[in-house]
Amino acid sequence: MVCYKCGYKDKKEKIIFGKLFCQICAKFSPAEAQNFQKYVEEKIDWKTLDTFRKYNQTFGEAQKEGMERKAGDGFVVSRAPLGYRIENGSLIQDENASRVHSLFKTFLARKYSLNSLAKNFSLSVNGLKKVLSNRTYLGEIKFNGKIFKGTHKPIISQEIFYAVQRKLKEYERKRKKS
Repeated sequence: MVCYKCGYKDKKEKIIFGKLFCQICAKFSPAEAQNFQKYVEEKIDWKTLDTFRKYNQTFGEAQKEGMERKAGDGFVVSRAPLGYRIENGSLIQDENASRVHSLFKTFLARKYSLNSLAKNFSLSVNGLKKVLSNRTYLGEIKFNGKIFKGTHKPIISQEIFYAVQRKLKEYERKRKKS
């Protein structure tokens, strides 16, 4: 279909007030009906907006770059994982930090199934796996597939963390064989 405002054929169209718009025209459209009509009447040629499409300047890239910069500086860019809370933009260990440490140690020391260990710590199996593989507990921040040194205090030592990763892989191998 074709954008109602600029005439561009877009793969990701949006319907606003019953009319189809390309991503760029939709981004700038007003939310109020009275202003929307004035906006639509101001026709624009799709070629004028083609620079944005040509250089793939999608919306949210500036935000993503800012978040990556923040992660690069060692600050968290998502919600705090179990064992931490966010205070002034930084991760601070909370009362659950000892619970996280205990979970890692118990997983290494005993022959629990993932299901029973998850139940003992009031987590789902997927939640348990996420906690056990979360690099934040090493004092790192992961964002956009990259790992950065965090400004927060780690809960788990590298030795314990990597031993847990090896044991988790063993669980996965056994599971795939059966």
